[in-house]
Amino acid sequence: MAFNELLANRIREQLKLFPEDFTEKKMFGGLSFLYQGKMTVGIVKEELAVRIVSNKMEIELAKETVRPMDFTKRPMKEFVYVSQDGFKTETELLHYIELGLEHAKSKL
Repeated sequence: MAFNELLANRIREQLKLFPEDFTEKKMFGGLSFLYQGKMTVGIVKEELAVRIVSNKMEIELAKETVRPMDFTKRPMKEFVYVSQDGFKTETELLHYIELGLEHAKSKL
């Protein structure tokens, strides 16, 4: 499975900032981080895959670095891909982790 291991380590470091417990699972040909069994963020090759609540999708999709997740050749509901330029800083990466965690909690 080919995914960016450096990005995985960056995510693992960011997750230490949260009181919640996360698990890792191989998904979509990459690696995903789950909260109580719900996907938050993941890595597919060099991109970040993020679950986002519906009411924030339009805001995120307006960003140049974000596009609908089309893993199945069709946009997937409440999933986006973020290109590497969208999470260069730890603050940017943390933003997407927070969005993913918000989505996971909304599904519990």
